[in-house]
Amino acid sequence: MRAEDLILVSVDDHIVEPPEVFEGRLPAQYEDLAPKFERKPDGTDVWRYDGSEIPNIGLNAVVGRPPEEYGIEPTSLDQMRPGCFDVHERVRDMNANGVLGSMCFPSFPQFCGQLFARTKDKDVALAMIRAYNDWHIEGWCGAEPGRFIPLSLPVLWDPALAADEVRRVAAKGCHAVTFSENPEKLGWPSFHSDHWDPFWQACADQGTVVCLHIGSSSQLVITSVEAPIDVMISLQPMNVVQAAADLLWSPVLRKFPDLRIALSEGGIGWIPYLLERVDYVYEHHRAWTGQDFGGLLPSQLFKERIVTCFIDDAFGVDNRRYLNLDNITWECDYPHSDSTWPHAPESAMKYLADVPDDEIDKITHLNAMRIFAYDPFSIRPRERCTVEALRAEATDVDLSLMTRSAGGNDRPQGPVALDLSSIGAKSPAGGND
Repeated sequence: MRAEDLILVSVDDHIVEPPEVFEGRLPAQYEDLAPKFERKPDGTDVWRYDGSEIPNIGLNAVVGRPPEEYGIEPTSLDQMRPGCFDVHERVRDMNANGVLGSMCFPSFPQFCGQLFARTKDKDVALAMIRAYNDWHIEGWCGAEPGRFIPLSLPVLWDPALAADEVRRVAAKGCHAVTFSENPEKLGWPSFHSDHWDPFWQACADQGTVVCLHIGSSSQLVITSVEAPIDVMISLQPMNVVQAAADLLWSPVLRKFPDLRIALSEGGIGWIPYLLERVDYVYEHHRAWTGQDFGGLLPSQLFKERIVTCFIDDAFGVDNRRYLNLDNITWECDYPHSDSTWPHAPESAMKYLADVPDDEIDKITHLNAMRIFAYDPFSIRPRERCTVEALRAEATDVDLSLMTRSAGGNDRPQGPVALDLSSIGAKSPAGGND
């Protein structure tokens, strides 16, 4: 298979929300309480909601920028590619990158709606969640049929309401929900509690995949306040390693046999060792720890029920025989700093070149289509979905680097890992608020 022949569906991209998200989507009594988009005197753009100011953080949207200008300082929409926040420009950038489909995680509400979960008035919070989900499904995904996989925010503070929202958005065609990799870190009960059972059951009943994105616990692995940011970026997948172990030893997967979990932006190269380790622990310790997986090993349960996701992972692809090939999915991560845009097909072929064509198809699009109930071929003929066909529709897209400053050094120097890890996590979720 050539890079031009690939069909690419990304199960992890991101939205920088445009100003009009909540327009016309809230009951009249809540309109004045909606998040407001504002440009500050210093030229940066922020959202204001419930007494908080939420900036656009640079690393969220650096695609198309010279790497030496990456940074975490606040930025404005003017400093981003329009595809970060404009759905039609996003599709043009997807075409230029040869990407057919995309699932987009939120930005300013945080990965699993922590912003709204902190709202004291839960009626207001629920209205905001529903309005955001409606905008995402109808205003973003619905604006470009066949190009996006809908992804909803959860109602974190009430499992019964969370279940209701899963069912409500499933009726609109949304079968994915973003959730926390460790809800206890947000002030809510852990995976080991039965607290979330109504939510898990609704997801299982509706065929809704629960997506655990790295950083969705509002915490990252930090070794030292003096460590350079490179340490934090290198260790980001460790969040998902912890989440996988936590989930696997919890009762969740065994209690809800139809539930599927996706480890979003977690990579796959680490999984073979973890599976070897959990089986070893089970065989050596279950007599006294009381764990019981029935006739399965923990590794078998993982392979059956957990969807694995990667951006660029040559080691993981080379060791795919230790995974479930039917649950491996690909990611682009547009417009974040790890994104492979606009050369995703060429990057992918570096590690897919020796993979059989049928396995390439599973990894790049067929698995994602099946798992997330996504059927782009019903909208667009398959022959028009290849990298070559999509790029032919985007010959006018400007792929030149967009510079923000002359030298690219207009940012704080020194250790910033701790600052980045605390973005959006300045106050706890307050599980009892």
